[in-house]
Amino acid sequence: MTPTSLTSAQLTAVLEPLGEVAHSEPLTGGMFAVTSAVTLVGGARVIVKATPTDVRKLCRYEHGIAASEALVYEMLAGRAPVPEVLLTDFTRSVVDADIVVTRQLSGRVWNDLELDAAATARARRALGALMAELHRVPAPAFGYPAHETGMRCHDWRTAVTAMFDGILRDAAESGTIVPEPRVRAVLARHGHALDAVTAPVVVHNDLWPANIFLDEDLRIVGLIDTERTVWGDPLFDLVGANQMAEEGAEEQIIEGDTDAGGVLAAELASPTGPIRLALYRLYYRLILVTEIDIRGFEGEWLTQYRASVARLLDDALHDLEAEAPPGRL
Repeated sequence: MTPTSLTSAQLTAVLEPLGEVAHSEPLTGGMFAVTSAVTLVGGARVIVKATPTDVRKLCRYEHGIAASEALVYEMLAGRAPVPEVLLTDFTRSVVDADIVVTRQLSGRVWNDLELDAAATARARRALGALMAELHRVPAPAFGYPAHETGMRCHDWRTAVTAMFDGILRDAAESGTIVPEPRVRAVLARHGHALDAVTAPVVVHNDLWPANIFLDEDLRIVGLIDTERTVWGDPLFDLVGANQMAEEGAEEQIIEGDTDAGGVLAAELASPTGPIRLALYRLYYRLILVTEIDIRGFEGEWLTQYRASVARLLDDALHDLEAEAPPGRL
């Protein structure tokens, strides 16, 4: 069973190769991993992240994600402001979790800042520029990096089909009610649009404000939580960055991406671009609906949130059902 926090003894054992623990404090706000901020003797500040390994509390796409997080950090080193990986421990000998230890980033979490509309638009354009850089990093395959997912493939359409199959199986096994026949029908109808993606790139897939650090000038100085990274279509990043369909967000991100020489606008203007983006929205919203029961979310916020994501899922289905399939490639 994965702990809800790491004890002092566990932190000491995990961090022994790096130094002696001077001070530690748990970090709150996440709904998945257990994270601690630690200061070592000598002043070094590190983040210890313990990721659950009980597959009953994981979606299929999350199997092996701690190793994926570390791998993607290393792929992006020097290309994006990701934390330096200092240590990993996947032996589960100290605690029943997979451990990734990184150097602590500077800046403040975007989600904790009260930005007005103008500042928010500026930060979103900066995010678009960062996406342009991420999408220049090639990937060795399509789908999720971890082999444990069964979703690492030789082509994008096969990968996305496996991703849909995985989350639909998760829903069925967790008792989450989703309109599976409608989902499979639109995937069969529009799936050939995915064949347009022939070169996989790094797609963070979770670029919402809780995973981005800003400095006082609203420049992005940190990027975390790469464990849900997908190797595939750059358009996928628009969905993870705007999970609750906030109006205007994607347009501002695309502006920043275009200014930085990115490909998002051109891909959206392609014959298959809008359909591909709509399929990714559908997939992401299936995750939002299904993970509620798998994780066992609780709280007063849950009733409204469950209704919101169910509505978003239905909207995504309606959009795809109303679209004529693009011409075959």
